[in-house]
Amino acid sequence: MSENNKLHLTTIASYLLAAGALFIVLHKGLLAALFSGLLVYSLVHVMAPPLSRNISDHRARMIAVILLGGLIVLVLSLAIWGGVSFFLSDAGNLGVLMKKLADIIETSRDQMPAWLRQYIPTSADAIREMITTWLRAHASEAQFIGQQAGRTIAHLLIGMAIGAMAALYDTTTPPNYKPLASALHARVVNLHSAFRQIVFAQVRIAGLNALFTAAYLVIVLPLAGIRLPLTKSMIAITFFAGLLPVVGNLISNSVIVIVSLSHSLSIAIASLVFLIVIHKLEYFLNARIIGAHINAKAWELLAAMLTMETIFGLPGVVAAPVFYAYVKKELADYDLV
Repeated sequence: MSENNKLHLTTIASYLLAAGALFIVLHKGLLAALFSGLLVYSLVHVMAPPLSRNISDHRARMIAVILLGGLIVLVLSLAIWGGVSFFLSDAGNLGVLMKKLADIIETSRDQMPAWLRQYIPTSADAIREMITTWLRAHASEAQFIGQQAGRTIAHLLIGMAIGAMAALYDTTTPPNYKPLASALHARVVNLHSAFRQIVFAQVRIAGLNALFTAAYLVIVLPLAGIRLPLTKSMIAITFFAGLLPVVGNLISNSVIVIVSLSHSLSIAIASLVFLIVIHKLEYFLNARIIGAHINAKAWELLAAMLTMETIFGLPGVVAAPVFYAYVKKELADYDLV
């Protein structure tokens, strides 16, 4: 077999292995580990070159990258711990938030139309009893969700450690790959490039969502003489939920509308209308922001997200922008798109 044919078969094998690996990631729930690893890998690659310019000795550079990777993993771990701590504090505690939401619904019953009021429990105690009854009836599902949350956190930490180790190897070891390893490394480089473009765009999108929400809650409503409770919690929820495409807006919007009921039904409707208009515009703006980073039209990303959601559910929606950007980068390298 000629050398060109060997290289061609090696490239095809690398694509098949990459496709199989990405399918397993989605099918087996390893997306959190993959993305956390890619995030650490990206941050090390962004921060390592300036250090390398100032440290000439190979061993010293290796130590610098080890310290840098460890620092990034520590900072990200502290960020996760800080987020968990916030939602366990009085300001962000989900139990406290649910209690306040129940109280808000109870005090807002008189403002609701009759057709809606018949479906709403009569008191906060009734709401809490309904939630408790549901949890008892679905105890196994709740336990499964808790186990899944623990597994996800473990996957995040393991993924970050793998990403730091891979970045250390990449930045301190001269490349000397055999043909298949070289082809697989090219696939990883393209995936990393796609991820880096998408993740920083998504952070901008989450910040934009939080900014619009803060403007509405802190500026627009107070100018109208209206001050809602839980403002800081709602802004924080909007930012963190905004890191998830589509579903994040649904979570934050539901909380804001329910809290708006604490003032009046008209304010709740106004909040709902505002959020629908703003976030529907943002939905296409988000696709445009991400599309600008990967040279894709908004409709392409929306179609990719719809397709991935149909096949893989919520993980498919989260993965769609990165995976689509990766596939498009691979095709563009061969001048096919």
